[in-house]
Amino acid sequence: MALKDKVAALVETALQERPHLFLIDLTVGADNKINLTIDGDNGVTLQDCIDMSRAVEHNLDREEEDFALEVASAGAASPLKLPRQYKKNVGRTIKVTTAESEIEAELTDATEEVAVLEWTAREPKKVGKGKETVAKKAEIPYGDIKQAVVVIKF
Repeated sequence: MALKDKVAALVETALQERPHLFLIDLTVGADNKINLTIDGDNGVTLQDCIDMSRAVEHNLDREEEDFALEVASAGAASPLKLPRQYKKNVGRTIKVTTAESEIEAELTDATEEVAVLEWTAREPKKVGKGKETVAKKAEIPYGDIKQAVVVIKF
């Protein structure tokens, strides 16, 4: 069995024991450097990273194959990749880039298929001069999203 397959099986088992965590990315380089990125419904603690590292490292034999292991959480500025990440960020402002536009808006809902964004925009009045504030709403399928990141405000 290839190293990546062994690691994937170990990660799957470890995640079943920790249902609040989920896998974002798993890569195994040609030099056997294993990079594991995880996220959690309520964030990721240092202990979560330690537990995942131990679940993988303690079940691999260094005599059989030498490897390096790095376990990290998805950073605050990391792009959203999975519907579960969108769901945990409902109520926050995100910046979504699609082929047609870039929208910075509040994520008001997230299903398994779409992210729902709501924002206000200033548009010319339909009658008369000047502009008016208009409420906008968009349901964007995840397949149409090139990149989405949480906007961090201080």
